[in-house]
Amino acid sequence: MMISNDNIDNGKPFDWGRASSDYAKYRDIYPREFYEKIHSLGIGISGQKVLDIGTGTGVIPRNMYSFGARFTGTDISENQIEQAKRLAEKEGMDIGFFCRSTEELDFPEESFDAITACQCFFYFDHDIAAPKLSGLLCKGGKLAVLYMGWLPYEDKVAGSSEELILRYNPKWTGKGDMRHEIFIPEVYGNYFKKLHSEIFDVKVHFTRESWNGRIKACRGIGASLTGNEIAAFEREHMALLEKIAPREFDVLHYCAVTVLEKV
Repeated sequence: MMISNDNIDNGKPFDWGRASSDYAKYRDIYPREFYEKIHSLGIGISGQKVLDIGTGTGVIPRNMYSFGARFTGTDISENQIEQAKRLAEKEGMDIGFFCRSTEELDFPEESFDAITACQCFFYFDHDIAAPKLSGLLCKGGKLAVLYMGWLPYEDKVAGSSEELILRYNPKWTGKGDMRHEIFIPEVYGNYFKKLHSEIFDVKVHFTRESWNGRIKACRGIGASLTGNEIAAFEREHMALLEKIAPREFDVLHYCAVTVLEKV
């Protein structure tokens, strides 16, 4: 499904479904401490019913499955949902995945104890999403907004890869990330109160191949460029990595976690 938003990539259309295969293979990269942090804040604990919106290939539900919560995942991309179903089935996990936009969720009121939104919150129409998510949560339910990004000004490999992305896609607005708390639009104050907000650094391990795959699966490349452009980028990126990076290396990232509680 092609998406166009003037506030994202200067309106250049993108479709996560086009990157689903690479997304499934290369973007399941959050370190264990990321999931443990979420769990420590009372999200995904045993006995909870948790909805993961913008689930992509089901990364959050699959990696937090062992904590004991009952997960459901939704995403606007049919291809992403198919990958999520395939991966969960392969791992023997009972997770319900549905192709549905956040703004059009139609689960019964108060269906969930918690909702997670990882790497997707800024895509939503918040005037619709805020009351929708509040309605889906039980009394005192929690909304966890999650993000992890590389730090291009502090990590040489990340910075060099980002420069190459911009050569192929100058409209990409994912550039230049720095540590910052997740922005929560004012409308959420009508339905939620902030319980917790935290930022912490992590080092994520890659090989040249897996870092190339991670970059190829980003919105600026795999979700928005043509097949020929992606192939050309990949050739140039791998050649770059052979010059600047060892076969295996860590990339500095930061994680941001904000937890809201339904009022």
